[in-house]
Amino acid sequence: MTKHKVSFAWAFKEFIWPRKKIIFIGLILIIIKSLSGFILPMEIKRLIDEVVPNKDMDGLYKLLAIVGASILMQALTYFALTRLLSVEAQHLISLLRAKVQKKLLTLPINFFDNNKSGALVSRVMSDVEGVRNLVGTGFTQLVGGSITAILALIWLIKINAMMTLAVLLPLIIFAVVMLKAFGYIRPIYKDRGKINAEVTGRLTETLNGVRVIKGFNAEEQENKVFEKGVEKLYLNVKKSLTATAIITSSSTLLIGLATTSIMGIGGYYMMDDTMTLGVFFQYTFLLGIMVAPIVQMSNIGSQLTEAMAGLDRTEELMQMDEEDNPEKRTVSLGKITGNMIFDDVSFSYEEDKEILHNISFEANSGSVTALVGSSGSGKSTIAGLAATFLTPNNGKVSLDGIDLSTVNLSSFRQHLAVVLQDDFLYEGTIKENILFARPNATEQELQKAVKGAYVNEFTDRFDDGLETVIGERGVKLSGGQRQRISIARALLANPKVIILDEATSNLDTESETFIQQSLQVLMKNRTTFVIAHRLSTIQQADQILVIEDGSIAERGKHDELIASKGRYYDLFTYQSRI
Repeated sequence: MTKHKVSFAWAFKEFIWPRKKIIFIGLILIIIKSLSGFILPMEIKRLIDEVVPNKDMDGLYKLLAIVGASILMQALTYFALTRLLSVEAQHLISLLRAKVQKKLLTLPINFFDNNKSGALVSRVMSDVEGVRNLVGTGFTQLVGGSITAILALIWLIKINAMMTLAVLLPLIIFAVVMLKAFGYIRPIYKDRGKINAEVTGRLTETLNGVRVIKGFNAEEQENKVFEKGVEKLYLNVKKSLTATAIITSSSTLLIGLATTSIMGIGGYYMMDDTMTLGVFFQYTFLLGIMVAPIVQMSNIGSQLTEAMAGLDRTEELMQMDEEDNPEKRTVSLGKITGNMIFDDVSFSYEEDKEILHNISFEANSGSVTALVGSSGSGKSTIAGLAATFLTPNNGKVSLDGIDLSTVNLSSFRQHLAVVLQDDFLYEGTIKENILFARPNATEQELQKAVKGAYVNEFTDRFDDGLETVIGERGVKLSGGQRQRISIARALLANPKVIILDEATSNLDTESETFIQQSLQVLMKNRTTFVIAHRLSTIQQADQILVIEDGSIAERGKHDELIASKGRYYDLFTYQSRI
């Protein structure tokens, strides 16, 4: 089965069939609109062949009333059709966006590491747009237009089979050209979605990193990268425009040929007195009714092709394996003690490139485990495994004797809090960012977290206090202030397991003093993993693991490791000299 068939079957099952009632009503409206359109050619023959020659005024009034009623019916059904289906299509787009975003957040961390955030935004917002052509007027016009064209064709054959044959030959050629063109366009549309996502992703990164770009005077360099991206997008659009231009020009040429044939053959029959002028006009109007949906189908076909290309990408995303696989992660945690054990754990991000080798250690409930070592040694990978962001390739990480790879992630992460080096804050107020961990927390709980992390030390100086708006990613605050908000958020979450990844790396001396005190509050009676380059911050840790090249080179308390004069001693004395 081809990708096209798979995608359409999936789209039909997902979007069209659940809305069969609305679409059925839409089809009835289209058929009523189409049948109303047949009134005009019927009455035009009567006007020319009967009413005008007989100067029948009553017949003229009656004819005008019938034609007027049919035009009103067409207008009303078109309005109802657009209102019914277009609104439903927009509703579906909003539901699908929410569904895709929900799916995105179920995917593992490594998926986000390998994809630009801007590209993912494009997948959520743009790729689903095309669905409006399936559930909106596009699909129903395609079906309704086919019905109209078939009815008109039957009537045309009945009037004059020879003329109809002369018309059908160019239309069949047009249909073949159209199908070939759509087959050519679809991969182009699919590539366009990817290119568009890349360009959007780069632009998002540029805007987020504008301070770095300006700081390195790299505006010209970024301009060139963006220009290259939009040039690629232009060349893709250019290819599709060529195909659509072929469809449009061939429709003009072939319909022109059909019209010329009718004029020639119809003229001959009228001169031969085998066709009246009224019948000729009726035939011409009916031909217009048959050809209009065929030409319209070329436009709708182009829209549906673009829609299917977008839905191909959406389908690919929706079929990805979720992080919290319900078949493998069957254990739901209740209350936990917080004893974590790494048992012979190995991990690799890519095949044949192992990052961690046979890591084994215990982190008892309420203890502080510090991870130190040079950059790239594997400290953050160990923290990622403890946080269940990653799953071991070999060995196991267990919590209270339960293998974490079998645990429902939501049930574990309600006991987890993370304070990362790149502290993440939403654009909004300081209060909103702290409450992010527990939106329903009481004012008393909020204030306790605020004071515990010494956030009030700087918010008391702000006019709006906790209601101060901090700007996107907290750009209006210092690194130390942002870090304290992150710690307040972790305090409010009241977790049993804490990951502190470079939590004191951004801080000035004054902030570090405040943070050290708040961290003591945060780590009390909680299983804590601390990654720190500044070794002065971890001297009180219950155990220090020195990680080098993905293995534990040394382990012990601060005084023990200093006394052994190994790798930790070298790192500590080097930092002390600095």
